[in-house]
Amino acid sequence: MAVRRGFVDVPGGQVHYRDAGRGRGKPVVLIHASPGSSLMLAPLLAAFGATRHAIAPDTAGNGDSAVDLPKAPDIAAFARHHLAALDALGLDRFDLYGTHTGASIAAEIALVAPARVRRLILDGVGLYTPAEQAEMLARYAPAMRPDQQAQYLMWAWHFVRDTCVFWPWYATDAAHRRPLGLPPAEVLHEKLVEVLKSLTTYHKSYRAAFAYDKRARFPRLAVPTLAAC
Repeated sequence: MAVRRGFVDVPGGQVHYRDAGRGRGKPVVLIHASPGSSLMLAPLLAAFGATRHAIAPDTAGNGDSAVDLPKAPDIAAFARHHLAALDALGLDRFDLYGTHTGASIAAEIALVAPARVRRLILDGVGLYTPAEQAEMLARYAPAMRPDQQAQYLMWAWHFVRDTCVFWPWYATDAAHRRPLGLPPAEVLHEKLVEVLKSLTTYHKSYRAAFAYDKRARFPRLAVPTLAAC
């Protein structure tokens, strides 16, 4: 199933999206994890596209979406950008899937626009203690900028690679080793390129997700919801 790409205008810029199965069945919207973009969801898009219209926008500040963001946006801001993009695409009601950061955004969409969400899937939501939350906000997603020695290139490569090997990625000792191998080099390269596209803004969605008060917000969900990991 071919995965297509496009842009829609929203207040403050443009949102880039990928979709598959246009015109088929009930729409399902997919929201990707941080870092990266909807490219990471391309296999899932293609699978859904065999029977229904699947749409995956790049979150604001990631991938090819070019949207004005404040210095420290919250998850509600990302939810508004996604809803604006879905309005521009003419999508009224849809099923909604979000993974990691995308799960927080998806949950907020279901809370502020419950009449539009038929069913919700939350995949891989992190629920941290206050101490863990503070550490993640302080260390997990540092603000980055290009430099003339290209140190940012090596940082980005190790960031992308080490997220596959350690949790959290910056704790590179045996105690924090994940029982996984590295993905193929081509997959690492694709993710690296997506992170580099949004080098100066990638951290905003991460920090919004880490700061999101899931314990207060999730009990208010009224749509049928599946939580998985």
